[in-house]
Amino acid sequence: MNKLSIVIPAYNEAKTIYEVLQKVLDVELPSGFQKEIVLVNDCSTDRMEVVIHEFIASNKGADIIYFKHEINQGKGAAIHTGIKSATGSHLIIQDADLEYDPSEYTILLAPILNGSADVVFGSRFIGGKPHRILFFWHTIGNKLLTFTSNLFSNLNLTDMETCYKLFRADIIKSIQLKEKRFGFEPEITQKIARIKGIRIYEVGISYYGRTYEEGKKINWKDGFRALYCIVKYGLFKI
Repeated sequence: MNKLSIVIPAYNEAKTIYEVLQKVLDVELPSGFQKEIVLVNDCSTDRMEVVIHEFIASNKGADIIYFKHEINQGKGAAIHTGIKSATGSHLIIQDADLEYDPSEYTILLAPILNGSADVVFGSRFIGGKPHRILFFWHTIGNKLLTFTSNLFSNLNLTDMETCYKLFRADIIKSIQLKEKRFGFEPEITQKIARIKGIRIYEVGISYYGRTYEEGKKINWKDGFRALYCIVKYGLFKI
């Protein structure tokens, strides 16, 4: 029996975490797939933990593994914790906001199920799915980071910074990850690109982006860190 581990790194998302967890729980996966939620609270300071316990208490039959960092370490560190604890045959990252739609897991699983892919990226920039119109310079930044990442990885991705990355679990667990904040995306992309014979696919997904007033956290400093990580992990084969 296959199992999809959904790793959810979360920090101060009390407003959205219950709905996200409900959406993940409600997803109907393809026949033959079980579901496991691995939720990592990165030392939130809002009511998120209270909301999480309320959800778990209301869904006692759900397969939910919950961790809390006692010190805030960053999104990447929360993902590391989730990857180590996941028990599924496949693993996907899910943000704790409402920018990505869990009902699209089946779209990402399709290349896996037909035997074509080992890793699947969900691109916000291809296909006919809804895409909220927000920040021009963020779009330019994303395209610049993806272009630079492709230069070093020799891939032809359209959206390296996407949250939705689906992995065969044995692959992601075999990679030694270092980046504890938003550098996870460029680091993992460069490192999987070096695996001999790996099959990477990309599918179009929806994107319901947030403004900073609505809780968006990533900023221009993280963009510069991402560039640094692309060079660090792409140029120097650490």
